[in-house]
Amino acid sequence: MNQPQLFSPLTLRDVRLPNRIAVAPMCQYRAADGIANDWHLQHYGAFAASGPGMIVIEATGVSPEGRISPRCLSLHDDATEAALTRLVAALKSFGDSKIAIQLGHSGRKGADGANPAWTTVAPSAIPFAPGWPTPHAAEAADLDHLRAAFVQAAKRALRAGFDAIELHSAHGYLLHQFLSPLSNHRTDNFGGNLDNRMRFPLEVIKAVRAVWPADKPLGIRISATDWVEGGFTLDEAVIYAKAFRDAGIDYACVSSGGVVEGAAIPTGPCYQVDLAERIREETTLIVRAVGMIQTPQQAEKILAEGKADLIAIGRGFLDDPRWVWRAAKALGAEITYQGSYAAVKPGNW
Repeated sequence: MNQPQLFSPLTLRDVRLPNRIAVAPMCQYRAADGIANDWHLQHYGAFAASGPGMIVIEATGVSPEGRISPRCLSLHDDATEAALTRLVAALKSFGDSKIAIQLGHSGRKGADGANPAWTTVAPSAIPFAPGWPTPHAAEAADLDHLRAAFVQAAKRALRAGFDAIELHSAHGYLLHQFLSPLSNHRTDNFGGNLDNRMRFPLEVIKAVRAVWPADKPLGIRISATDWVEGGFTLDEAVIYAKAFRDAGIDYACVSSGGVVEGAAIPTGPCYQVDLAERIREETTLIVRAVGMIQTPQQAEKILAEGKADLIAIGRGFLDDPRWVWRAAKALGAEITYQGSYAAVKPGNW
């Protein structure tokens, strides 16, 4: 029996994914002081029990000030590390899914927006939107501190048992803020032309790769376009992708938008797949498609047409944590059921 491509394995460095289905990172806003708790265990545990190839833990701040809100996860001290260690161990005991963590810094979009819980930092002193606080424009010492925070979080992620790290360079958060001319008005070596705007994100990538084991994959999520005139473009995203590939990135999750309010984003089923295809065509990167990919048939078609190598499902898993089972049945795939489910094969009912 020929397996659908969605259920074929994929190897990233020495990490083998049992299939090409990924649970997209989705913020839960349920942490206290950055610490993962039982909500996160049941939330991610439900997905792990159905057997996706990869589960990406939601955007996790590399420092307390790097969180999107005071209710978001972080990985910056022993308490946050211990909580994520517990979570990873539990998820791995549930099945064969590989567990990744999305590490990022919110920059000017953090601290709970218009009601800031702390002073935000960004490439330039430009608020995200009217009514939002003006961030502190990062100085040399701030950049050193931010870079070091990513490195320390990566070291903690390794101790916690994660199989992969995914750096957050999308959706208007800090690394994306450096890339976009809409949020980066610097006149030093970190602003202006694309080479300069890429400089700090690439420094972070190289610094993390240097402490992340050579046998473990390092991924990234990018916004391939701002959907706004004068913003970061798909052509620039291709150049960025080639640069971060050379810096040690193994896969890219291709999303879009988020750096400013009011962008005219043409949302609809599979609306970002063409962006992923362009990145895949012009680099040697493994590419993950994401964005309103809802059905198994859509996911399989994307892979069959060579537009991506992995498929990230978000809302589909929230609607049905057993999305993997449903996809296997719809596509006629043979799968291994996890734990006690192996005896009854509920997806075949």
